[in-house]
Amino acid sequence: MNRAQIIMARFDIAEYRLCRGLNRGAGLIGVRELFQAASRLGNGVLWYLLIIALPLIYGRAAARPALVMAVTGLVGILIYKWLKSRLLRERPFIRHPGITQAMPPLDRYSFPSGHTLHAVSFTWLAVERFPELAWILIPIAALIAGSRVVLGLHYPSDVLAGGAIGATLAVIAQNFM
Repeated sequence: MNRAQIIMARFDIAEYRLCRGLNRGAGLIGVRELFQAASRLGNGVLWYLLIIALPLIYGRAAARPALVMAVTGLVGILIYKWLKSRLLRERPFIRHPGITQAMPPLDRYSFPSGHTLHAVSFTWLAVERFPELAWILIPIAALIAGSRVVLGLHYPSDVLAGGAIGATLAVIAQNFM
């Protein structure tokens, strides 16, 4: 175990109770299905559709923001894959028998949450340029982020880190819109 993995193991133990409490929601069929649907949207389909739809809806005014969003998404993928390959934090349902896996993960490791990273960065960028989309995108991004913990796929700190990285990328990307 390297130093980063030792630190992550300490976080795992510290976050277990909160993780377990939120994960209990997955035991309720309506809650589980809502968060599973949100999580599936966060797999990328929603964001790809948004990037394609913006220029169709807003015309030329959305071409550059859509391109910036696409590039930001690619940078986000590179960052979270690099971090996951270095930190190797096991998902909560793997590390703790008391956490229920309510949906299959896309990969083995949990830190940071790529779903949350992209939900925050894309929502931030879209709403910054087209504020009328806030009423739909902000709740969806919140559901995606929450789904990751409720479904037993991430620790709260994975989601917070993903959100922080996504926000940072969005702030940087705003300079190019």
